[in-house]
Formats: sequence, C-alpha cells, structure tokens
Amino acid sequence: MFRHKGKTRTLSHNLKIASLLSFVAGIVNVAGFLAVQRLTTNVTGHFAFFVDEIFKLNFWQGFIYFLYIFFFFLGSFVSNLIVEIISKKSDRLIYIIPIIIESLILFSIALFGQFLISQNPNILAFSLLFAMGLQNSLVTTISNSTVRTTHLTGLFTDLGIELSQLFFYKQKEQKDKLYSSIKLRLTIITFFFLGGLLGGICYSTLKLYVLAIAATILIIGIIYDDIKLKFILQNRHQNEENKNAV
Repeated sequence: MFRHKGKTRTLSHNLKIASLLSFVAGIVNVAGFLAVQRLTTNVTGHFAFFVDEIFKLNFWQGFIYFLYIFFFFLGSFVSNLIVEIISKKSDRLIYIIPIIIESLILFSIALFGQFLISQNPNILAFSLLFAMGLQNSLVTTISNSTVRTTHLTGLFTDLGIELSQLFFYKQKEQKDKLYSSIKLRLTIITFFFLGGLLGGICYSTLKLYVLAIAATILIIGIIYDDIKLKFILQNRHQNEENKNAV
C-alpha cells in the first residue's frame, strides 16, 4: 500500500492508500471546521479570503489567511524533504516518518485542541493544515501523482472529464484504463465523505478527540503494511528454500 512507488504500484495499492488517507482527511476536514470554522484540509478558500482581506486593508487578518496557505505548503515541503533524505538511506522508512509525524500532530490536537480553541484557535488550524499538506505530498509522491486525498475539487473535475470520455473511448485497453481511474476517484470521494460523516457524528460527543481515531487509523495502516511485507518476504524465503531442496 505505502511501499510501492511509481511503476511498481497497481490499482489495488492505490485503492488501499486512497481509501485509508481520504477517510482520515474526511475526519480532519469536518472536525477542524466544527472546531474553528476553518477549512483545514485545503487552501483554495483561504486564498480567496486572503485577497479579500488585503483589499479591505485588514492586513493582520490577511496575514493569518496567508499563514493558513503557508502551513499547508510547509507540510508538503517537509514531507518531500523527509522522503528525499530517507530514500538515500532506507526505502523501507520513506513513508513511515511522515505518517508518524502526521499521527503525532493529530494525537496532540486531540489532547490539547480544546485548550487551543479557547486560547489560540489559529494554531490548531495551522497544525491541521500542516498535517494535511504532509499527507497530500506523501501520497502524491508515492502514487506518482495519481492519488490526492485532502480535497475534492480536482477529483470532481477529473471524474466529470472521465465519465464524458466513456461515450467516446471504444478500445478495450482505453476503457479498462478509464474504468480503473473512475473507480479510484469514486473511492477517494466515497471514503472522504464517510470520514466526514464519522467526524461529524463523533464530534458531537467526542469533540476533537475524534482526531485520535484518525491518528489510530494511520498507525494501523503502517502496522498492516509492515506485517504484510514480512509475510510476503517470509513466503518468498520459504519458496526459495523449497526450490533449493528440490
């Protein structure tokens, strides 16, 4: 799910990582908005508000919106920086560090989020935007820009284009590739929606502790991937021993 990169990735790998990370993003999106009335998984709206505040000469508020954009960018920058540095030492750890950082941020907001809401809600928004920038950059790098999980604007655009292409693409190879792409986009949209639904339902009772659920899901994803890799390597080793014995 996480370990395969570029041409070694299959549709199955992308579907698994898309469902996991879009579900997490859906939780963060709704929980962050209910907590501080700010979008915490993308920056499109913040850019519009930034320009609006600048035109109104509300420079301080404009600067806050700029920081929302900056922290999402910073998360993306840091994620890829980590990937590039670690890839020179161990491919196995490429994805683990960014995911652990994201999990720690979500756990921290779950524990201290209510305090931040009363004292400085912007720090909460900065932290979640950084975490989502981190996640979006990681999954984009791993999937060779095939999967993005923190916002839906581009997904609905691509989905609309691909659905219209079904009327024109006739060759089996073209249609199979198109069906795979549509399946992937529908998976991201569905799990983002399901994550948002869970986040909204649980927020009424758990408040920002719902982010601990999102962080736990990420950790489970890492453990699952590690166990699966060990199982595959063990089977390969066993098969090689059997061949040598013959």
